[in-house]
Order: sequence, then structure tokens, then C-alpha cells
Amino acid sequence: MGGISNRMKEVKRRRHRKQKLAKMETKLKKATTSEKLVMAEKLRKMTSGCNDLIARMGLEDRKRG
Repeated sequence: MGGISNRMKEVKRRRHRKQKLAKMETKLKKATTSEKLVMAEKLRKMTSGCNDLIARMGLEDRKRG
């Protein structure tokens, strides 16, 4: 019967995502253009609210293609 509830799983995911974003924002200050492209791709895969985060971090101008 034990285990972790769905609510706690989501809370854990949110906390981990928040930690990743904080680390990514500190790396962003020293990142090159190619590294910023990689960060934008990681954000797109990590969260559904990626468009707002990419705009806030200033990565929206850097698109592949």
C-alpha cells in the first residue's frame, strides 16, 4: 500500500525543475551562442511553459534554421 502519491511526485518534479532552472540561469551569463541554443532546446523538452522562460531569459532571438 505504500509508495508516493501523485501529488508528491508532482511536487518533487517541480522542485527539481526549479533547481535546474536556477542552475541554467547562472550558466546563461557566461554562455556562448551555441550553448544558448542548447539551453533553449533543453528548456523546450523540460517544461510546457518554455515559451515564457525562453523569452524571459532572452533566448527567443536564437533559433536554428
